[in-house]
Amino acid sequence: MYLEHFGLNEPPFKITPVTDFFFAGANRGEILDALVYAITDGEGIIKISGEVGSGKTMLCRMLLDKLPTNIKAIYLANPSMSRDELLYAIADRLQLDLEGKRVNVILQSLQNHLEAMYERGERVVVLVDEAHAMPLETLEELRLLYNLQVGKHKLLQIVLFGQPELDEKLSQTNMRQLKDRIVHHFTILPLSPKIVHDYLMFRMRAAGYKGPDIFSPNAEKLIGKTSQGLMRRVNILADKSLLAAFVENTHKIEERHVQAALRDSEMTPMRNWGGRRHVSVLGGLILFAAILAGAGWFLNQERIQVTPKPPKKIEPALVAPASAVAVSQAASAVPEAPQPSAETIITSTINTATPEPNTTSVDETLPAIKLKRLPDIPPHSLLQQRLNATESLLNMMPSGTVSIQLFYTENVQPDRMEGFLRRARKLGKLDEIFILPIELKGQDAFRVLYGNFPNSSKARAAIPDLPERYLEAFAPTLHLLENTQNTP
Repeated sequence: MYLEHFGLNEPPFKITPVTDFFFAGANRGEILDALVYAITDGEGIIKISGEVGSGKTMLCRMLLDKLPTNIKAIYLANPSMSRDELLYAIADRLQLDLEGKRVNVILQSLQNHLEAMYERGERVVVLVDEAHAMPLETLEELRLLYNLQVGKHKLLQIVLFGQPELDEKLSQTNMRQLKDRIVHHFTILPLSPKIVHDYLMFRMRAAGYKGPDIFSPNAEKLIGKTSQGLMRRVNILADKSLLAAFVENTHKIEERHVQAALRDSEMTPMRNWGGRRHVSVLGGLILFAAILAGAGWFLNQERIQVTPKPPKKIEPALVAPASAVAVSQAASAVPEAPQPSAETIITSTINTATPEPNTTSVDETLPAIKLKRLPDIPPHSLLQQRLNATESLLNMMPSGTVSIQLFYTENVQPDRMEGFLRRARKLGKLDEIFILPIELKGQDAFRVLYGNFPNSSKARAAIPDLPERYLEAFAPTLHLLENTQNTP
């Protein structure tokens, strides 16, 4: 109705997932890249959680489009099926005629077919949408299917998309075996107040709009508060606001138009949207990976005026000096730097969350750790200092120690890392930052960690207390510190 009025080719705020309207901001693009990497190069069950209307189905559709051709994706849109129906559905997607066969025959046929695919260099991944609605016995059947392997290689990967209720279901005692096999956790965040503008204009531009910014700041603020940053609600309000402006024959969306949309939608503004605690409640354990051009941009920002805060007191029995490196998700994390466009995405590689450790005892039989020595790092630099501190921590920590992972780097860039560490020192947080050398895609790289904690519960509870600059710039996750993962 209003398309011609605003110069649009199609409705910009449809709630049906259309991949042309995929918004890569607010960690969606990062999660998508991390999912492709995890499915292509890794193993283990993957879980993506998010509130109703946060964009899970859209992300799933995008994943289907981006997977390499040698990976066969089986998309299950209706999870409310029995265990037998699940087996038949997977067999049907693989073009196996097993109707009426016994379960053990189906399983053996699936194994044989998956082994043949593996020999041809093909992989299979099952994408389960709305996994929180899947019966417990069907989830358990997924775990059994995940156990299928040839040699040391899994034949089937599983990705679960679900609402936060999925976490509650997996926390049940009889689900602990499945939960322990989930090695990558991603949480789709609501749009922050600063991102709502980018999202609205991205959708308008994708629909063909070529004019100036159309939503007033007050209109954007009201849409953000009322929607709680959930994309579906943003879309509904924005669509009805456009209609209200069309009726008035105006081309600017003002607060009164959003108010009209609110009355029609029966939505009311919510308090405390966009705060730090909100990130903790809705986001839970936030995971994502960063596109390293964005990471490099952040590490290059050398002049950040920050009022130093006293370092957090840490129990000496648990901590060696730590080190942390950050990547900026948006220029808003660095007020003095120019703000990047909505297309500026930050990415890295996969963040791995680990299950709750069951022990804090020290294994005295483990050999001393010696981290891989990297060239071109000055011996008296902050970077080398934090590498030494990390090595000391790994040698003295109790087993089950968990750290907060901020991000990965794609390669070793000592100058940029040194700049970040100087800023961490200004924040008073240098001693809580650890840098772990890793190998990524055949190159030396860094895993950047913050603090150390006796178990994942304490680490997760500490995420909201990270420096606000880090909360805005990163998507923290948990990382189990293991003294077997480093190069001796």
